[in-house]
Amino acid sequence: MTETISRLLAGGVAEAAAIRGTNDRPRLTYGALRDLCARTVRRLNVLGIGRGDRVAIVLPNGPEMATAFLAIGSGATTAPLNPAYRAEEFTFYLTDLRAKALVVLHGMATDAREVAARLSIPVLDLVPGEAAGDFTLEGGSPGNPEKPGMAWPEDEALVLHTSGTTARPKIVPLTQANICASARNIGRTLELAPDDACLNIMPLFHIHGLMAAVLASVAAGGAVVCTPGFDALRFFRWLDEERPSWFTAVPTMHQAILGRAERNADIIARARLRFLRSSSASLPGPVMRQLEEVFSAPLVESYGMTEASHQMCSNPLAGPRKPGSVGRPAGPEVAIMDDDGTILPQGEVGEVVIRGPNVTAGYEANPDANAKAFTHGWFRTGDQGAFDEDGFLTLTGRLKELINRGGEKVSPLEVDGVLSGHPAVAQALTFAIPHPKLGEEVGAAVVLREGMECSERELRAFAAEHLADFKVPRKVVFLAEIPKGATGKLMRIGLAEKLGLTA
Repeated sequence: MTETISRLLAGGVAEAAAIRGTNDRPRLTYGALRDLCARTVRRLNVLGIGRGDRVAIVLPNGPEMATAFLAIGSGATTAPLNPAYRAEEFTFYLTDLRAKALVVLHGMATDAREVAARLSIPVLDLVPGEAAGDFTLEGGSPGNPEKPGMAWPEDEALVLHTSGTTARPKIVPLTQANICASARNIGRTLELAPDDACLNIMPLFHIHGLMAAVLASVAAGGAVVCTPGFDALRFFRWLDEERPSWFTAVPTMHQAILGRAERNADIIARARLRFLRSSSASLPGPVMRQLEEVFSAPLVESYGMTEASHQMCSNPLAGPRKPGSVGRPAGPEVAIMDDDGTILPQGEVGEVVIRGPNVTAGYEANPDANAKAFTHGWFRTGDQGAFDEDGFLTLTGRLKELINRGGEKVSPLEVDGVLSGHPAVAQALTFAIPHPKLGEEVGAAVVLREGMECSERELRAFAAEHLADFKVPRKVVFLAEIPKGATGKLMRIGLAEKLGLTA
């Protein structure tokens, strides 16, 4: 039977904890979570919102963000957005999504409210209840939904934007069947069980946290401990108080945790971690070995992307784990393809391609992108790699110019566009600078208009007015001319090296 969120939740024992917070609020049981989902879908239906209608969610990390995804997703399409976005970004995303409503935390100040009002999008206030994750929705006007009731497997469950190398991010629609297949894949890989509890430190507007921490946990009948977000100073206190059996994080978080491990050795000795998981960016081999040694638990490195509803490959929990490799296929079929669409033999380097029930059917309203992304039914990931003799995949680089800043994807052209909007800037080119912890950092080469002046600090402050913090260049280099290739194209790739910014 193809699954939906509501069917996934049906397996949890009614009295067992599904959602927990990191404070003194009572835990939300599976029985209460199922009631919340049914109640929320009825409420949305009364407001004219049904299956396939998109509800943008702008909430801080925590129990309510997790349950809003599950409850709204049980009967409509969820579209989680980064609360750190500025008005300009909210305007783009809410318009592009054609959002039917916006859900925000009651009393929370956010630019999203004003933007939604300007776009005539109803704002629904999420009012937290007594138990962690329990809530009611207030606001909106009565209406008649086209498709009321609980979602069907083929209904759209989640839409996220992925930044490509074009200025305009692409919409990735994922069905109920897509995300539920992914949750089951992750659960199988990690051997998740009802007595597991995941400490979620990942942002819940990303595919990683939504799938690996939340949906995979509830699919297995386990619990999710929802933190307000990653905090290296509070991590060990949560580890001690909440007694999780596992957590998933990006490499930068793991490195920050490792940096504070020595002074928290007593807490680590008491911890009940069964394993650790890393995904969203490459984890350096030495870091993996250190983490396993410090926590006396296996670290499972996985490879995922939005278009695959997260997980594609993973190192096994039991058996050999290869530092520097993203593991074996763990859900979809994975192969290596050449430029002409031929599947290459083991050991040869080419583009990583995938197909399977967790893979999106295609980008929304973007035939050009889909023509490039799909070949003979395979989805091209844009990553380059090869399989070794044991069937483990090693990534050798990205084919796109996307900047991967610790798992946060930044479109260089989007940043170019903002910097070019400064009156003193004649030309701007955003590029990746290698970074020891984040993998890559955002850099920008800028040519100023003749006779005009502008400092690095001023330009970064200008960018911060229009972009989320992770997209703002950390290094701005002023040049008389930006290097060009033989065809006159600006040289984005390799620019950091040319400018001596590789250390």
